[in-house]
Amino acid sequence: MPVRISSGGPARSVGWLHYRYTWYILFLVLMLYKLVWMHTNLQLANMNMDRADYIIAVGSLLLVSFWTLWLPPKGRLAALTLLNLALTGLIYADLVFYRYFDDFITVPVLMQAGQVSSLGGSIGTLLEPGDILFFLDWILVIPVAIMILFRRKKNPQLSVGYDSPVDRRRRRNRRLARAAAGTAVLILGGCMTFFPIQKASDTWAKGLFAGNWWNVTLYNVTGLIAFHGYDMYRYSRDHLVGQPGLSEEQIAEVKQWLDGRRSNRTQLNDLFGKYRGSNVMMIQTEALMNAVIGQSVNGQEITPNLNKLMEESLYYSQFYHQTALGRTSDADFVTQSSLLPLSAGSVFTRYPDRGYDVLPKILKEHGYAANVFHAYESSFWNRQTVYAAMDYDRFFSKKDYELTETLGWSLSDKAFFSQSLEMMSGIQQPFYSFLITLTSHHPYRLPEPHRKLDTGELEGTMLGDYLNSIHYVDEAFGELIEQMKQQGLWDNTILIIYGDHDNSIKDQSAYEQWLGRELSELDMEQMMNQVPLLIRLPDGAHGGTIDPEAAGMMNVAPSILHLLGISSEPYYWIGTSLFDERDRLIPLRSGAFSSKDVYYLPSESRAFEEGTCYSLESRQPTAVAACREGYDEAQTMLEVSDNVILYHLLPQFRSNGQPSDQGHAAK
Repeated sequence: MPVRISSGGPARSVGWLHYRYTWYILFLVLMLYKLVWMHTNLQLANMNMDRADYIIAVGSLLLVSFWTLWLPPKGRLAALTLLNLALTGLIYADLVFYRYFDDFITVPVLMQAGQVSSLGGSIGTLLEPGDILFFLDWILVIPVAIMILFRRKKNPQLSVGYDSPVDRRRRRNRRLARAAAGTAVLILGGCMTFFPIQKASDTWAKGLFAGNWWNVTLYNVTGLIAFHGYDMYRYSRDHLVGQPGLSEEQIAEVKQWLDGRRSNRTQLNDLFGKYRGSNVMMIQTEALMNAVIGQSVNGQEITPNLNKLMEESLYYSQFYHQTALGRTSDADFVTQSSLLPLSAGSVFTRYPDRGYDVLPKILKEHGYAANVFHAYESSFWNRQTVYAAMDYDRFFSKKDYELTETLGWSLSDKAFFSQSLEMMSGIQQPFYSFLITLTSHHPYRLPEPHRKLDTGELEGTMLGDYLNSIHYVDEAFGELIEQMKQQGLWDNTILIIYGDHDNSIKDQSAYEQWLGRELSELDMEQMMNQVPLLIRLPDGAHGGTIDPEAAGMMNVAPSILHLLGISSEPYYWIGTSLFDERDRLIPLRSGAFSSKDVYYLPSESRAFEEGTCYSLESRQPTAVAACREGYDEAQTMLEVSDNVILYHLLPQFRSNGQPSDQGHAAK
């Protein structure tokens, strides 16, 4: 057969080597630039890249690309081009994701990737003009590589004959050289990646891969590529291979802690059972932050209807949302189950049907009809599966509503409330109705006719848009209250309103401009973690602000049972009733916590001693030792909740049986 005869000259061989390694080195330089560029744009406090970070970054790049050196020249160039496209997409996706969630993409998040198509408007606001610099090589370098790949090289030195021993030897030597180069790069990359990470995890980051570490802290030690490698290992270990598991002693400790919690929830007061048989309507309000309650902009009240409702409601001004990456779904899960969110992904998508002690199921056992109302796609956040597992009678989703007025993502909140109340008119009483609003979702762009506030200097900013969006939702609440009165629900319904999470606007200067004062680190931390909770009782009694006792979403379900006279003692919950007069401690997934007296803010390293302990009386830092007891308790709460969810412990606790295989290794 025709074969191409090599010229055999040393200059030609050197040319091929120069060509091969030029493209490989260029790939490393470009990817390192992108990793550094992304880190700079993250603007992480006290996380500047040092020598070890650069070593890990280069080592990680070697690990993901070493195999390209085993390929022949054109195959290598094609592989490096595709790898460039893939890594660039991953790095940039992480940056955009971080701008909204303050976290990085993980495998559980990717499992929810089908939801991304519904986030178009929000994602668009997270893109910045300067991001074009991240893709310069796609404009300049990638086209050249493609031209080389598809260029047909002419070689006149063709002959028909046999393949000479010299040619065969040269090809074999080239294959051996490629294998040796790729293997050497693999070993070098492993050393450059794992040795610095091991050193950090043995010293200042001790326990990095064992505790409930924040993903950003993992990134601070591992770098982005190694973080994703560890995340894939962690996910496969937990879901495909099986976790290392809990010992019988560890399972017994979890049960002992929860049993102690159950026995401590028996404290009663004069509100226990006072509203027995009342309807319960709970409304989870999108991005409603406590900072807007009672506030004005340019002399206009932002939430006049909620302000008025506060006069005859229990208003918890120090209420924390306790959500993590699951955001709205986490708020739903924590309020219904009195457990805590996972550090990665959403319980709704990772462990949706593990038999939690949830409010709708409990109330149904006591004669209530239980329904959930949300005018959006039933598959979003895996709600269809979750709500069936929670034993709701029915999930009224987008298909059940007439889209008479769409604002933002779906049906306007005013139309949503009106139609939901009409649906409730045909439901037996007493009922438990859980409503989830949507109009005030990021990026908060309302059509001009619905923008009622003059936001002055904030006009055109996202914060100004947010304030107008919340003002619209407040108007919707005013109409809701009037319709409840008309339908005869106002005097026999416990109405609960809370915000699901923060608004993702982190521009401190914008808040200072609006509020007209400087904000401290503690001010910003609490502002981004506090949402309002209003509980309006059927007779309008006990109205006023409950301050300064800390409260959280994990306290909601026990509180509702308390008002209805249903004992919460049988249930394995982390939270206690808000009507329990003992001090409460509220853990956040970030590692922060709040009590009545102190607020603990962790450092990026998550080492307790490097965090800041604030006195809530003086609002100034105090000795970190003042937060030691609370920190330990908060970590215990998070660990217990994680173990209950990850190892599916509740069924065996209820059966009073011995620890089963489920507890030892969850698949």
